[in-house]
Amino acid sequence: MELEADVLAELRSLRARVPHLTGGLVASVDGLVVAHDLSGPEPEGVAALTAAALGVAARITEATERGGFRELLVRGDTGYVAAYAAGTAMALALVAGPDSNVGRLHLEARQTSRRIEDLVEVALQRQERK
Repeated sequence: MELEADVLAELRSLRARVPHLTGGLVASVDGLVVAHDLSGPEPEGVAALTAAALGVAARITEATERGGFRELLVRGDTGYVAAYAAGTAMALALVAGPDSNVGRLHLEARQTSRRIEDLVEVALQRQERK
């Protein structure tokens, strides 16, 4: 439960720092929601689709010898969806409006994904001690 609260705090902080960011979630690479700050789309559906997209993106980076997956950006008619690796087990998915500054989104999200990776690692270490 502590991990969920800590991750949710990171998501809310990110949303406060990035104009036009409308929500986000952190999910396992298997598509299970850890925490979310989405007000529109169904979190479980977004998490499952993110996991599927990350699988394809990881295969593309491997096939083109670009190394491990780091991030993915999708632009639609009314905004953006971005996904970032948060370690090897988690992903950060964000939904942003069409007026978003994509550079700012990337900068802030990359930092947040590293903090989430650290939170997950600490939670796993606590679990191992029990």
